[in-house]
Amino acid sequence: MKPSRDILGLIEVMAALRTPVTGCPWDLEQNFATIAPYTIEEAYEVAEAIARGDLDDLKDELGDLLLQVVYHARMAEEQNAFAFGDVVEAVTRKMIRRHPHVFGDENGVVTSGHVAENWDRIKAEEKAERAARRPPEEAAHKSLLYSVKAGLPALARALDLQRKASTVGFDWNDPRAVLNKIREEADEIEAALDGGDKAELAEETGDLLFAVVNLARHVDANPEMALRGANAKFEKRFAYIERALAAKGRTLEEATLEEMDALWDEAKLAARPPTPAQRSERG
Repeated sequence: MKPSRDILGLIEVMAALRTPVTGCPWDLEQNFATIAPYTIEEAYEVAEAIARGDLDDLKDELGDLLLQVVYHARMAEEQNAFAFGDVVEAVTRKMIRRHPHVFGDENGVVTSGHVAENWDRIKAEEKAERAARRPPEEAAHKSLLYSVKAGLPALARALDLQRKASTVGFDWNDPRAVLNKIREEADEIEAALDGGDKAELAEETGDLLFAVVNLARHVDANPEMALRGANAKFEKRFAYIERALAAKGRTLEEATLEEMDALWDEAKLAARPPTPAQRSERG
């Protein structure tokens, strides 16, 4: 099978990978739930390529993301639910409907604010239509949290759930109260460690992460961006350890934990801004 610029070629590749007996054993084992984490990961890698301004990488990452769409569509087709063409048709219809100022009969000057208002109104109409198609028992109770999308990354969804609950006063009044909650959750993890129950430890760790997101919200820090910053800091300090060891002719595997910890502290110290006295001495 030769590579092609036509989307049909990619669809055929995925069909071949998912064909019983002759297909790929790994691909045949996958389902919507197992592929979903890869879909999220690929979306993040697209965003990272954009942040770096790397258009060659962006091309590749967009291809990986497109593969995820084709993958899900193929699995749905195998269940006679829908196919890739149905996905394309649905999103095309949606974009035409949400842009009446381009594809409809609206006249006059259209501002970006007007476009945003139209978009929100039409989205609300579409959501109401979907809700009307659901079984009566599903529509009977509408939770305040219903509008928070289930498919969001966990950090973003935790943040949105907390924001929505806060609109009715279900919230902490002081960041220090949230900090106390974090300490409480950490104590519960410590107690769970004594029991050694992995399921309980995972649950308690989730509670701790949820509380940390809450703290980030109360101090006006975006938890995703804060964690990205922490990741970058970790990478930079770990690279310092690697360089310092290499300068001594040593590898990470040869170094002791105590040696690496000491170099970590050096990296932290080197990253600190100079004090006024130090700046004065340099000046």
